[in-house]
Amino acid sequence: MPDFDVIVVGAGPAGSSAALVLARAGRKVCLVERGPFPGSKNMYGGVVYGRILDTLIPEWWKDAPIQRWVTRRATMLMTGTQALTVDFRTDAWAGPPYNGATAYRPDFDSWLAGRAVDAGATLVCDTVAKGLLREGDRPDGAIVGVRTDRPDGDLTAPLVIACDGVNSFLAKEAGLYGEVDPANYTVGVKETVALPREAIEQRFNVRDRDGVDFEILGCTQGIPGGGFLYTNLDTVAVGVVLKVPSLAAQSLRPEEIIARMKAHSAIAPLIEGGEVKEYSAHLIPEAGYDMIPELAGDGMLVAGDAAALCLAAGIWLEGVNFAIGSGIAAGEAATEALTRGDVSAAGLSGYRARLDANFVMKDHKKLRRAAHVIMGERNQLHYPQIACNIVEDMFRVENPDPKPGLRRIVQREVKRSGLRMRDLMRDARDGMRSFG
Repeated sequence: MPDFDVIVVGAGPAGSSAALVLARAGRKVCLVERGPFPGSKNMYGGVVYGRILDTLIPEWWKDAPIQRWVTRRATMLMTGTQALTVDFRTDAWAGPPYNGATAYRPDFDSWLAGRAVDAGATLVCDTVAKGLLREGDRPDGAIVGVRTDRPDGDLTAPLVIACDGVNSFLAKEAGLYGEVDPANYTVGVKETVALPREAIEQRFNVRDRDGVDFEILGCTQGIPGGGFLYTNLDTVAVGVVLKVPSLAAQSLRPEEIIARMKAHSAIAPLIEGGEVKEYSAHLIPEAGYDMIPELAGDGMLVAGDAAALCLAAGIWLEGVNFAIGSGIAAGEAATEALTRGDVSAAGLSGYRARLDANFVMKDHKKLRRAAHVIMGERNQLHYPQIACNIVEDMFRVENPDPKPGLRRIVQREVKRSGLRMRDLMRDARDGMRSFG
């Protein structure tokens, strides 16, 4: 008899959500985590969007380990000496059911994994899943569990759910991934800067548990990517996301790029006097729908970042909610397949059907080209400068000369950039199509 009904590898949001669904369905499930505790290996440069938890954990906001609720969202276009910010604030996001929140991933991941354990899942930490177990030790044998780095630590089950992160060795071993293209990945690099809580609230103009999320374009020294800054209770996270091939092709290191962004006149006053408490980096699947692997094979499902289900689409930078959504769908499909006694790829097809029917695939399909548009040369190198110059010229007073008029300013700045108006019109059209 197998040790478990299902082995879930990776106790991040996807794995813990799948394990929670399975445990509640009465299935014997093992949640394997390579770190000493869930979340210990994770960093995160963004915001947790928790509404997907509404049905899984009703009123989750009452005990989830949240730092701040995001009530202010800003998008900044930056040049070396300028910054143009669209800054939105709403009181509607300051109360239940909330919209977005900042959280420390070690706290949040441990909390969600704890919910799975409370439901009956077995959590095994400090354990690396080194590979798949196959029936008869044959390369073409049915998957019957995972091999771990513990002595006599093989775990058996008729079904494995791989939630082992962006570089999923289990999914690759199962043949669910094709050729890996480095152009589909970015590297996220983050510093966590400690500041007194009072200083954060004064500098960012927030109170109580309200927080701020900045997304920044034009701060990456010509490397395709973007920057971010968001507030926790007594720390500020600041960092960049950089296209892997472009980063490798030049001499700047990520920490130098962050340092230049921190020194910018729009950022420096916000973090002045802060002490860096953490520096971390991780790989991000950036190409969205175009890099999603096969999601199901005989005896195996793939969810979360392991399935490239991270939405990186310009102003929409979401990962945890997509991980949870895919984990829930994987847990439900696994429960259904086990009940029927069919864990073949066909028997597990309900997983893809569930993803297609909910926000996970619908949003990925809708925003399929958005990442390519945002990472394009003109959006990265030209438009932040053009936009900042236009606004600067609009508000510059050069008496006794009269104001030149907006049309003339735009035409002059576009010409100065070397672009043509038809380029702007074409990019505007492509942008509208790409963002649904």
